[in-house]
Amino acid sequence: MGSTTELDRAVTQQLADHDLRYTSGRRAIVAGLHDADGPVTLPELLEASSDLAQSSAYRNLSLLEEAGVVRRLAHGGEYARYELSEALTEHHHHLICENCGSVADVVLDPAVERSLDEALRALESSEGFVAGHHTLDVYGRCANCT
Repeated sequence: MGSTTELDRAVTQQLADHDLRYTSGRRAIVAGLHDADGPVTLPELLEASSDLAQSSAYRNLSLLEEAGVVRRLAHGGEYARYELSEALTEHHHHLICENCGSVADVVLDPAVERSLDEALRALESSEGFVAGHHTLDVYGRCANCT
């Protein structure tokens, strides 16, 4: 999603579909996630956004997650990480550092993504499973930790 105006329109509609309003606290969360370089923890989000009140941040993150605006990533670290949902951004995967806990967004080359999709379709067929979407999380050590 290009501009924040387009993002705000999309979030407003998605929240309205769930009978929720796009309040100033929710706007601050969306703006903070939009401006982040990748998935962030709530403490990181609070540190980056002076407009965000901690008292309502957890509740608003939970509501935004239920409405499909925010995706919660729980990778075993001390804190869950949050990002805008792919419906509002683009399809991507994650590189997760097992040492420091950082999570980086990565977009695969289209040819690699097509190969992955083909492999997943073959898996679906052999297992009688119908997939809705996929994510790929790669665990290892980031450049700072190697």
